[in-house]
Amino acid sequence: MTQSTISLTTLRDEHLEGALRLSRQAGWPHRLDDWQLALDLSMGFVALDSDAATVLGTVLMTPYAQDVATINMVIVDEAARGRGLGRQLMEAVIALAGPRKLRLIATREGAPLYQKLGFWQTGTIVQHQGQTRHVASPAKVRSAEAQDIVEIIELDKSACGADRRDLLRALAKVGQLAVLDRGQGIIGFAGSRAFGRGEVIGPVVAANVDDGKALIEFFMARSEGRFVRVDTAEGSQLSAWLAHHGLTRVDEGIAMQRPNTARSCLGPLTTFALASQAFG
Repeated sequence: MTQSTISLTTLRDEHLEGALRLSRQAGWPHRLDDWQLALDLSMGFVALDSDAATVLGTVLMTPYAQDVATINMVIVDEAARGRGLGRQLMEAVIALAGPRKLRLIATREGAPLYQKLGFWQTGTIVQHQGQTRHVASPAKVRSAEAQDIVEIIELDKSACGADRRDLLRALAKVGQLAVLDRGQGIIGFAGSRAFGRGEVIGPVVAANVDDGKALIEFFMARSEGRFVRVDTAEGSQLSAWLAHHGLTRVDEGIAMQRPNTARSCLGPLTTFALASQAFG
């Protein structure tokens, strides 16, 4: 197989089985439903062999309005590595993103390529997972109602500097959102949905770590004994607490962005857990 026999085309539904094969080869936990959600919210490319029958690489770009996008699902088949395919996929999706600021979570192996393409490290994301232990359902946290979505979108935008309304509405459909409400308006929110081997809790947006913990506990209380994953920034003050509740630190990723500019946050809120490493 040579580089000239590989072609790039738009990633579509019919490529998802091949994409799933690649993610399993890479040791990722994604189900076909997880790939479908990513594609529904994103656009990107697939690398195909000369017969257009085998998926050899994938990349997606998830746009948040016209300002920000995340780059995700970057995989190259083991048999096709070392030929520059990863760079070709990245260059294609960067062009697709246009002038948007770009964010991604990199592996140690992938970070050097991203650095060459203008990405800068901004932090470390820590993956915790395991079976949750018993916790009491916290006071003042309740399931989100349909009319809460406007406030949730604004809280999220304040925390991460991006308009992720399409993502949040999709998460409300495939999973569940919860809000922290002390009677004077919503002051934080969290989400949970099926993912991989079990469930993922995120995003979690709150004003302080105690409120972040309360939002996570809301979903932990409903998932006792089930396999749960949480991805959080290394400086979030949650790692020891998550481990105490049965979610062991198992891996980490490198948060990167392009260009190297400070994020604009509109308020005093923090994202304590990601929706996923793909979505930020």
